[in-house]
Amino acid sequence: MRLPGRVKLIEVGLRDGIQSEPRFIPTERKVALAHAIARAGVPMLEATAFVHPRVVPQMADAEAVTARENRAPGIAYAALVPNRRGAERALAAGVDEIRCVIMCSETFNHRNVQMPVSESLRQAAEMARLAHEAGVRFVGGLGTAFGCPFEGAVDEKRVRSLVAALVALGVDGVCLSDTTGMANPAQVERLAGLLLDQWPELPVILHFHNTRGAGLANVLGGMAAGVTCFEASVGGIGGCPFAPKATGNICTEDTVHMLHEMGVETGIDLAALLDAARLMEETLGRELPGQVLKAGPRSRLFPAT
Repeated sequence: MRLPGRVKLIEVGLRDGIQSEPRFIPTERKVALAHAIARAGVPMLEATAFVHPRVVPQMADAEAVTARENRAPGIAYAALVPNRRGAERALAAGVDEIRCVIMCSETFNHRNVQMPVSESLRQAAEMARLAHEAGVRFVGGLGTAFGCPFEGAVDEKRVRSLVAALVALGVDGVCLSDTTGMANPAQVERLAGLLLDQWPELPVILHFHNTRGAGLANVLGGMAAGVTCFEASVGGIGGCPFAPKATGNICTEDTVHMLHEMGVETGIDLAALLDAARLMEETLGRELPGQVLKAGPRSRLFPAT
C-alpha cells in the first residue's frame, strides 16, 4: 500500500462532535478542551459554527469560544458558517479559516439549510469573496459525498461537478464528507483519485463517520489515493443532527494511533491527546466510543499473572 510520510489531522470535536449534545457545555469548558487539544500538537481546530442558536443551541457562544483572549496558542482556528451572516460573524471574530458545507444530495441540503444546492453555491460564492477580501482561507465542504440516507447512492459525476463549481470560486480546499457513514474504502480511493487526477494541486480533505464501522478503513482508502488531510473528533463523538441514526466521527486518538503504528507521522502527541479525550469524557459524563482511550496504545503491556 502506498502511504504518505505525514498526514495532517483537523480536530472537529468542538463543532461536529458536540453540536448534537442536549446539555449546553459551558464556554469555559469548551475553551479548556481547545487548550488540551492544542497541547497535543493538533495543527487545526474546527472550534465552532456561526449559526443561529435556535438551530444549533450548542453553538450559541461561538464568539466567546473564538475570542482572542480564549484562544489556545499554536493551533489554527476554523469555523463552520452556513451563510453570509455567519461568515461576517466569523470574520469579525478573527478566525483563521471559514468553511461551508453544501450537500451533494438536494434532499439533505433542504433538510440541513432549507435551500436548494444552487442557492447554497450562490451563497458560497459570496462567502468566499468575503473571506478572501479579509485574507482568510475559505474551504468548501461537500456533505453526503459518498451516499445520502434519503436518496441513496450519489453519482460521482455529481460530486465532480460540485467540486468544479467550488474550484471556480477559488476555494482554498475541498472537504468531502461521508455524513452518515455510507462509504467504503474502494469507493473512497476511486473518488478521491478521480478528483486528484483532475485537480492535482487542490487540497482535498476527507471527513468520515464511523456509523457502520468503516471509518479508519476509509482513511486508508483516502491515503491510497494520495489524500494527506483528514478530519477526526476526539473520543469519536459526533453525528449530524439532521440525519437519521447518525453516529460519531472517526476518533482522533484512534486515527493517530493507527497512523503512528503504520509509520505515518502526524506531529501529534498521543499521550497528550488521550488526556484531551479523558477531559471530553469527563465533560460529557459518559463513556466515549474511542477504543485507544479504553485499551491504551499498543505499546502498553500488562503483567502476565
